[in-house]
Order: sequence, then C-alpha cells, then structure tokens
Amino acid sequence: MGRWIAALLGLAAVCGCTVQGADSGGKHRSPIRIDITTTPPATPSADDDAGKNADAGEVGGEDRPSAPATRVEPAVLWSRGDTGRDVRELQARLRQVAWLHDGPTGTYDDLTERAVRGFQGKRGLPRTGKTDTVTWQRLLDMTREPGHWDLYLMGGQPAAAPDARCMTGRVLCISKSSRTLRWMVDGRTVSTMSVRFGSRGTPTREGVFQVYWKSRNHWSTLYDSPMPYAMFFSGGQAVHYSEDFAARGYAGASHGCVNVRDEAAIAELYAQVRNGDKVVVHW
Repeated sequence: MGRWIAALLGLAAVCGCTVQGADSGGKHRSPIRIDITTTPPATPSADDDAGKNADAGEVGGEDRPSAPATRVEPAVLWSRGDTGRDVRELQARLRQVAWLHDGPTGTYDDLTERAVRGFQGKRGLPRTGKTDTVTWQRLLDMTREPGHWDLYLMGGQPAAAPDARCMTGRVLCISKSSRTLRWMVDGRTVSTMSVRFGSRGTPTREGVFQVYWKSRNHWSTLYDSPMPYAMFFSGGQAVHYSEDFAARGYAGASHGCVNVRDEAAIAELYAQVRNGDKVVVHW
C-alpha cells in the first residue's frame, strides 16, 4: 500500500495534478495543488537592475513633461531718467516714425517713455516704456541714421570755442558752426544759449558789429511778426526771442535775425546787454 501511494504522489509530481488525501477519519481534506509547471522567478542580477532602471528612465523621459524653457528678458539699454547722446538718437529716431514730436532733448522723460510704450505696443512687444535691445533693433530697422542737427533739433549742442575777437570787452559771441551764443565779459563766458539763423535766401551777416538799439516788445512791420527782447546790431537784423524756434527748432529759419528759443535766458541777457556792446558773428 505504501508503495502504491508513493507511486501516485510521484505521478502527481510529474503531471501537475491535484491529489485529495483522506484524514484519519476517512474524510477528504482540502485539495493540495502541486504545480511544477511554474518556473520560480530568478533572482535579479545587478546588470538586470541596471537595465531595468535604464529602461524605466527612458520611458519616464518620454512620458514626463519637459520643464519649460527659462525666458531670457532682453537687456534694457535706456529708461526714464537716463541722459546723453544715445538718448538723443533714440528720440530722433522716434520722431522719424512719428511717435515723438518734441525734442530731442537728451533726457529720457515721460514723453519719451510714452512714445516707446506706444511703439512697443504697435509692434507686439511688451509695453514697458523701457528701451531694451529688441525694441532698439526694431527701431533701427525702421529708421535712418540721424544727422547732427536732427540730434540737436531743439538746441542743447555744446558751444564752439570763442572767436579771438570775443576775448576782450562785453561781447555777444555768436557761432554759426555750433549755433550757439556766448555772452562774454572780458574773456569770461557768463551764459550760453542755442540760436538759429537766417535761411539761404536771407542769411545772417557775419562780422563784427555793435548793439545800436534795444526794443523789449518789438514788432516787425516788414514780416508782421513779434520780435521780443530785440537787440539790433546790423540794419534790421537783431538777436531776439522766437516762438517759432521754440516750437519747431531748426526745422525752420529766420529772415536773417539771430533767434533764441529760451525766453527766460534771453530775458536775462536783455537786462545785461547795453547799447554799444560788441557783436561777433563767426563760423
């Protein structure tokens, strides 16, 4: 009997069947399943783990969303409060595309900031009002290189060195090359201001003259226009304040007079100049 039971167990091990045995009371016990067809999992080696980790990394890399690229903001070149020649060029170019009507002044003021913001918005750029490298390049592409008098359309250019004839006495020393007037006393410059001259058809005379008549509220009957703070030095030509120069700068010209656009400055000058003081108009 023992040999027969052993044979049955051996057959079950080979065939993978289920054998029910009986307990001591003759009752059947719960079935015992012996299955030798399932291969036990092999213990993973270090190489296998490395491979799995590599595969998991590749799959994870495909499924995991990539990190957003860091946006690099363009560098700011000029902003409100900056001054200098570069700001003048910015303003001159903004004038060319009709975003700025005043200036150039050389100072990045609220009008310049507003003009830059409008230019940026029109072209889909962030409306910061600050001139960054992207805004500047777009403006360069749309404009031409401004000339010297485009940069100093409303004055503000450095005064030229005084002529030798200006170094003695009380002199209105007027330079056509720098478009400036120096008020000088005994070789010392008291004040300077921007001036404008006559057109090609009505040029301002050059040479050495004297102030022969002052007229605070003069009116030109020849041209039917005001000439406040007029200081006449040669015929009908005078140094005087000009509203047109104040409004349009060097975009206009006089009929031969020396125009001043700064009313406060010429009012002070008018109070100091006397009849008989020398006037030198030079290049």
